[in-house]
Amino acid sequence: MSDLVTRDFIAPAADGYPLSMRLVSAERPTVAVLMSSGTGFPKGFYDRFARHLAGRGGAVLTYDFRGIAGSRPDDLAAMKMDYPDWGRLDMPAALEALIAAAPDLPIAHVGHSVGGHFLGFMPNQHRIDRHAFVSVGSGYWGRHHRSYNPLELFFWFGYGPWSLMRRGYIRGGGLWAGTDLPRGVWETWRRWCMKPSYFRDELADQLQPNHFAQVTAPIRSWIFTDDPIATPRTSPDLLAVYPNAPREVAVRAPSDYGVRRIGHEGAFRRGMEPLWDEMFDWLVEPAAGRHR
Repeated sequence: MSDLVTRDFIAPAADGYPLSMRLVSAERPTVAVLMSSGTGFPKGFYDRFARHLAGRGGAVLTYDFRGIAGSRPDDLAAMKMDYPDWGRLDMPAALEALIAAAPDLPIAHVGHSVGGHFLGFMPNQHRIDRHAFVSVGSGYWGRHHRSYNPLELFFWFGYGPWSLMRRGYIRGGGLWAGTDLPRGVWETWRRWCMKPSYFRDELADQLQPNHFAQVTAPIRSWIFTDDPIATPRTSPDLLAVYPNAPREVAVRAPSDYGVRRIGHEGAFRRGMEPLWDEMFDWLVEPAAGRHR
């Protein structure tokens, strides 16, 4: 991988907010890949994955959503934003930055967790040929693994309110292992996670405009048997918000890849290269490209 090119840069979101981005590319890429993070995961978390795909001929863009890591403002407590802004404003800008950096290539998208939830908020989603979802399932707590329920309920009704009261944002580390989160992310996220419909019931009014019904590119969603959140039950619940996209769920166990644990975030950790090859091969199948 010594011939890979890495470039860090700042690009404006649709409303001008500065976003931190990183492009890792083969010298002569054959496919452009947008990597959309899960909630609270910085772009650096996906570096190994991005380099692996670039080593196979990809131009891979990772980026930090507003309020996260390299896209965090100096005063996070004062930040005004809503959770869907990541899909409406940040994801479209990242896609345009990728197209500008790697023009005239087929475009694939990898969405981790909320990165798959927010595809339908992108007004330019039609530019993408295929979507690989990873650990994407409804956030409704009542359909998650029972062993996980006490922790998430404490996060929603104990740690989260305490952190907001004390700091004005959700402090990362400890119980919440992700990055610091803006208030607007956490409050909307909690509202959705308390409802069996998650955000689906809001698409007709509160979450207008949106483009979920306009998504027609194929979606393949990888979920893992030891993930307490994205499960064989919650994955179809989430995929139902894309009624016109060909979609399928691929259920995998850690033993399929010779590892002891995958969980909700482990698909992007060291040792998961066989999964990355599986995803890349699907993303670049000859059928890709028909939607642009």
